[in-house]
Amino acid sequence: MTPSRDIDLAGHAGILMKPRGARALYVLAHGAGAGMRHPFMTDIADALARRNIATLRWEFPYMTAGKGVPDRAEVAEASVRAVWGAATNKLGALPRFAGGKSFGGRMTSRAHATAALEDLQGLIFLGFPLHPADKPGIERAEHLAKAAGPMVFLQGSRDELADLKLLRPVVKKLGDRATLHVIENADHGFEVPKSTGRSAEQVIDELATTIAAWITRRLDS
Repeated sequence: MTPSRDIDLAGHAGILMKPRGARALYVLAHGAGAGMRHPFMTDIADALARRNIATLRWEFPYMTAGKGVPDRAEVAEASVRAVWGAATNKLGALPRFAGGKSFGGRMTSRAHATAALEDLQGLIFLGFPLHPADKPGIERAEHLAKAAGPMVFLQGSRDELADLKLLRPVVKKLGDRATLHVIENADHGFEVPKSTGRSAEQVIDELATTIAAWITRRLDS
């Protein structure tokens, strides 16, 4: 297993996992309800390290402070920009991608849409939260047209925060620069029913394999 180390990112807590021979860096933020040390975040970082993709997990101020309510959008977006700048200064030699789990991915893309993140190679969404549960809509995706560059959406087919009937047209409208990969039977947290016979490890492997292959295509294009 690739060792990880805590890192300061312009005052934001971070965890860097950089395998030998790393080909790229994925700067990823956590979801609204769990921080950068959540098992899902750790597992995806481990799986990507095995595929020579470095990861830099980091936390929004509210999570570090132990608050249950996410930061306002403008605060979250400012954090994205500050962390991206710090990552560029410390790890700028690697091609850099950004995004994250749910809220973290959405705030990253909002920040990029408002003021482009320098040298960003692409956005990677782990469960884009298209709408609140039981309140279908596409308003949360309106900014994506202004978020330059390629992007990939990894979504569970049972994601209660992203009805695929709504998400597919959103991705299609973004054109060739957007890709959707559906994890069958997975919910918003990428958990699958035991009846499917799939383990959590297999789901993580599918996510990491998809991300690594997508990054490779971007680097080779």
